[in-house]
Amino acid sequence: MRKSLFIILGAYIVLSSCSKTSGFLDTSAPALDEAQTFTDSLRTMQFLNGIYAEGNAGETSYAGIGFSFNKRRWETHGNWETSADDAEYSLSSATRPSVMFYQGTFSPANYGSSPKATDIWATPYRNIRRCNVLLKNIDRAPLTTVTKNRMRGEARCLRAWYYLQLLIVYGGVPNVGDSVYGIEDFIDLPRQNFAEFVTYLSNELDQAMQLLPAPNAAPPAGYQDADFGRVTKGTAMGLKSRLLLYAASPLFNGGAIPAANAQQKAIVSYPEYNVSRWQAAADAADAVINSGYYSLNVNTAKPGLGFYEVFLTRANKEYIFMVTRPNNKDFESYYLPGTRSGQNYSRPTQDVVDAFPMLNGKAINDPASGYSPNNPYVKRDPRFNYSIIFNGSRYQSNSNVQDFVWTFTGTGSNGDAFSSGGNTGYFCRKMCDSTITNNVGASPTRNWPLMRYAEILLNYAEAINETGRIDLSYPKLRELRERAGIEPGADNNYGMKANMTQAEMRAFIQNERRIELAFEDQRWHDIRRWKIAMSLYNGGPNGFNRVMHPIRVGSAGSLTTGVGLTFTYQVENNIRQHVFRPEMYLLPIMDEEIRKMPSMIQNPGW
Repeated sequence: MRKSLFIILGAYIVLSSCSKTSGFLDTSAPALDEAQTFTDSLRTMQFLNGIYAEGNAGETSYAGIGFSFNKRRWETHGNWETSADDAEYSLSSATRPSVMFYQGTFSPANYGSSPKATDIWATPYRNIRRCNVLLKNIDRAPLTTVTKNRMRGEARCLRAWYYLQLLIVYGGVPNVGDSVYGIEDFIDLPRQNFAEFVTYLSNELDQAMQLLPAPNAAPPAGYQDADFGRVTKGTAMGLKSRLLLYAASPLFNGGAIPAANAQQKAIVSYPEYNVSRWQAAADAADAVINSGYYSLNVNTAKPGLGFYEVFLTRANKEYIFMVTRPNNKDFESYYLPGTRSGQNYSRPTQDVVDAFPMLNGKAINDPASGYSPNNPYVKRDPRFNYSIIFNGSRYQSNSNVQDFVWTFTGTGSNGDAFSSGGNTGYFCRKMCDSTITNNVGASPTRNWPLMRYAEILLNYAEAINETGRIDLSYPKLRELRERAGIEPGADNNYGMKANMTQAEMRAFIQNERRIELAFEDQRWHDIRRWKIAMSLYNGGPNGFNRVMHPIRVGSAGSLTTGVGLTFTYQVENNIRQHVFRPEMYLLPIMDEEIRKMPSMIQNPGW
């Protein structure tokens, strides 16, 4: 009862070796105590660096700012991405966290095994404590006042980031403030009410903004060089936009599940709905837009090329927050098919494929779209081609030439053919460099995108629509669709219906967010905060991750040239049905944590 999990994991000053990068994380150091750490300028900086990144980013030991995004989060593979409806998990063990989260078999006593998904709770609190240790000791460090103030801003911004990871999963959680508890301290903190928690985080981000430099600004006098990848004023502004959007969303804006009692309702949500919260979210997104700090990555040489290139460019004006990485093949290893030496742990579903519109911007179920189920991949939104590998896609081969990827039944033993289990008929292409494979070609220079300017445009469009100003959503969506390479059309509306109702615009924005931010650690949180997971899962065709079963018709045609081939395409329900119950909109706090702090009540329904 004396040792809460987040105290045990963070009770000692440990400067972990960080992954080699070209930015500020080129550092390693041994374990030290507080006096040794914070009376030395370099060690103080290294301690801050450890709050950004701990461990090897390609392994489950990684526990820095990108722990949730990490494609190899749980036992080298699987994360929230494979718990939602955009991707099918290639491994089916019933005790793997990804499987348990989409099948509804997890509980307060069971977060999986080999490994348990304890990082959901432990990693944020471990790093929150590190932030507090730095804030407590920064004044004793032999650094300039300017440098100390920036480090304070970084710590407060990072602390808010880690708390935000807890908020979207649990609602209000224990807020330790600036306290630094020792390993022998008895701690029994209640969970903070949701409204107070949001106010606290919003204020923290406001204060961080005052201490942090603008993006791309020259390093302040006395501050170390090689600052690329550190949080900035723009990062704090972007995080405030996400925070207030989450807080205004149906799950939290008076939307606690019916099983919640009055005490639980105040902890996990605002007790009553208020449209002003949507306006606050719109204002926060608008502040980022009007700052001029960021812009979409655009390349008009080819439709949608800017969208593709943003993920292959280490430094660009679209990234607001990212994990700095060395040259890597993180995504090629995780996503690509067997013929490209990839592990294909996460495979796109037919549902996300169908979400992409046509090149004219119209949904595939619109009679004016031009979609043909017999030739389903022609003239699609260019983001589709940069996100999905489908039957007949061209992609670099292990022979170092652009070659076809064939997924139809009977392709042979090349590892790409459709089969039962986790195979969906598709592979993921997004964030991959299509000129290399996992075996062939040099590793790209790129980072992991935790927050992009595209998200801010979507945040604004969503929030302002909910205030009733539907007309103000259109310009931001046009900007996104123009960059995507969608045709403007005679009305310059990029396939969007004119004069949409609020409900129509809401559905449109939700779909646009799904395809623009696909596989970027957003979908699982979105379907919960929108409270639509119940309608997506639970029986019927939509209760499964649907798959595309391509079948080659006849033997005519050449697999080498792709000429003369004929296929039929059959959509099927995968055997893995997703299950979602009302209490799953928020995860339960683990029993072991409740036992350590009896004042911390459980989430409703668990």
